[in-house]
Amino acid sequence: MQREPQTFDRVLSSMCTTPHPVAREAAERFLATNPGDPGTYPTISSLEDEAIELLGEVAGLDDPAGYVASGGTEANIQAVRIARERARSTAATAETPTVVMPESGHFSFQKAANVLGVDLELVPTDDDHRVDLEAVRACVDETTAMIVGVAGTTEYGRVDPIPELGDIAQSVDALLHVDAAWGGFVLPFTDHEWQFGHAPVDTMAIDPHKMGQAAVPAGGLLVRDETLLDELAVDTPYLESTSQATLTGTRSGAGVASAVAAMTELWPDGYREQYQRSQANAEWLAAELAALGYDVVEPELPLVAADLPQATFEALRETGWRISSTGSGELRVVCMPHVTRTQLESFVAALDALESESETPTATT
Repeated sequence: MQREPQTFDRVLSSMCTTPHPVAREAAERFLATNPGDPGTYPTISSLEDEAIELLGEVAGLDDPAGYVASGGTEANIQAVRIARERARSTAATAETPTVVMPESGHFSFQKAANVLGVDLELVPTDDDHRVDLEAVRACVDETTAMIVGVAGTTEYGRVDPIPELGDIAQSVDALLHVDAAWGGFVLPFTDHEWQFGHAPVDTMAIDPHKMGQAAVPAGGLLVRDETLLDELAVDTPYLESTSQATLTGTRSGAGVASAVAAMTELWPDGYREQYQRSQANAEWLAAELAALGYDVVEPELPLVAADLPQATFEALRETGWRISSTGSGELRVVCMPHVTRTQLESFVAALDALESESETPTATT
C-alpha cells in the first residue's frame, strides 16, 4: 500500500514547512537535473547563480558567492572546512585549529569538529540565551580559526551580537561565521544587526527550505569573498567543469529551482507579511501560556519556549501534537508558515484541558 506523507496540522516543532506552491512545482520540474555537473546541466547551473544572487539580497551581500547546499548542517560543515584550510595555510604553528561557538550553537558543529579534526570550544550564554562576549574574548587565541555567531538559535530564537563577534574575530585574524539557517528569512524585517552589511561576516548558512518556503533540500552557503571557496575546491577531471567546491557531488536541481521560485515569488513583501503573521502568532501563544501560569521565554523571533511539566508535555505528544523540548526541558514551539492561529488555539485548548483533568480531584468511596 502506498503511504501518504504526514500532514502538518499538528506539527509545531519543525523548522521546515510546507513549500510554497511555486516552489513545489519548480522542484518537480528540475528533480532529475544535477547542478554538480554544470557543463552537462547549464540551465540549473544558471539557476544556482540566481539563487546565490537572491540570497545575497536577503543577507546584505552585494557580490555574493556560494552554493545551494542540502541544508544548514552542510553549510556549517563547509564553513568550518574553509576556516580549517585557511588556518593551515597561514598558521605559524602546527597546532590544531579551534572553532569558538556559543553553547546555543547547532549540533552540526559537533559533526564538523568530528569529521574535520578541529577543536570545538563552547562558551556559555548569558541570562537571555545570547553568547557571553567576555567568555569569547577569554577563549580566543592564535589557534582560533573561526568564531560562530547564531542569528536565530534553534532553542530560543535568539540573535547573538554579531558585530561585536566580528570585532573579536578580526582581533585574532579568525573568520566569522553566522548561522542564520532558520533566522535568515525573518531577520531582514527586524532591527537586529546580523548580516554581511552589519558586520565583517565571512561566511553564512541561510536556508531557503526553512522560513524561505522552498522544498527540502535547499540550504545555502554564502561567502563574502569568492576566493574562500578555493579552500574547498578539488579537481574534477572527468567533468566539463575543472573543479568543485561543494561537499556533495551529484545534487538534485529540485532544491535549487524551488529556492529561486520561492524567493522570486516572496522576496521581500511576501516574506515580510509572513514574518509579521508568524511573530504575531508567537506573541499570542506566549501570552496564552503565561496566562495559564507557565514561565515563558519572550519570543524575540517566531519561536516560543515555555516551562511545561514533563507529564503534560508527554500527554500532548500522545494525543498527536508534534512538539519538542529545549536542552533544559522547556516546551519549544516554532511558528513556521504552516502554523496558523487556529492550530495554536487548538493546542492551547488541548493543554488547558489536560491541566484541568490533572487538577480534578479523584472521587473516593
